[in-house]
Amino acid sequence: MKFSIAVPQFDYHEFDRAGLRSFVERAEELGFEGIWTLEQTIGRAPLLAPLELLSFCAAYTERLRLGVAVLVTSQHEPLQLASMVTTLDRISHGRLDVGVAPGRGGPSLAAFGVEKDTFISYFTEGLTLMKLAWSDDPTVDFHGRFRDVADLPFQPKPIQRPHPPIWFGGMAPKALARAVRHGDAYMGAGASSTEAFAARVPVVRRELAEQGKDPAHFPIRKRVYLMIDDDAARARERVLDGLRRLYGQMPGVETFPVSGTPDDVARGLKEAIAAGAQTLLLNPLGLDVPENREQMERLAAEVIPQLS
Repeated sequence: MKFSIAVPQFDYHEFDRAGLRSFVERAEELGFEGIWTLEQTIGRAPLLAPLELLSFCAAYTERLRLGVAVLVTSQHEPLQLASMVTTLDRISHGRLDVGVAPGRGGPSLAAFGVEKDTFISYFTEGLTLMKLAWSDDPTVDFHGRFRDVADLPFQPKPIQRPHPPIWFGGMAPKALARAVRHGDAYMGAGASSTEAFAARVPVVRRELAEQGKDPAHFPIRKRVYLMIDDDAARARERVLDGLRRLYGQMPGVETFPVSGTPDDVARGLKEAIAAGAQTLLLNPLGLDVPENREQMERLAAEVIPQLS
């Protein structure tokens, strides 16, 4: 069982450069597989941009995988995003994992000029164009519904071939089929309960069988929002406060997290593993870097040993 840890992204006052550097260096020392970010370009929470933040982290780590789950790629110009991904993959010497999603088709996509009726096809076409840019061909030719590209040079290419692993989220059956068709791995959302995740894993596995993909090369991971506190009631209050900072008044937010004493959190994570998670992305919801650092230390010392 492998574990990754979320990078603190809240930035309310002043960027804690020394604290974040110490955080990622310590994550590597503790043996975490990777560090992950998320994207929320439009939202109430003051979240630092994911790829830029991972570039900072890449400079102070050697082994950790660097992940983002998920980029709402419909909000980005595909070739520009392909260049950004390539740059991060190259400066990290091939350590990048990229999660992608089309978004939900609401007002936030309209702010980026994406139409509600076509946002899924806009997303899949953009992803296809990015994959072509990452291919071995020195130039890109693509004639689609939304974009027309002819003999356009694209250099350099990512270190990882044919491209960094593409992680998909998704909840509905069609979204899960799309994840298997276009992706390399599946990430269960943090904004989703373990029970809901357990219902989706069999759908992913069925799609892998029907589409002829090897499940051994298609990992399944779950992001778990969490908070450890020796006072279980206080842990619950702290984690819900963090979720409200991130998601506002999203319905069902109280079903998302795992919280409580170290034993409580270990039980919750065991449930996610039993539901089908092959790896876990542990996501403390502290207000700042020191609070998340304390959570990471407790996870490594008091929780993860119970999961081996």
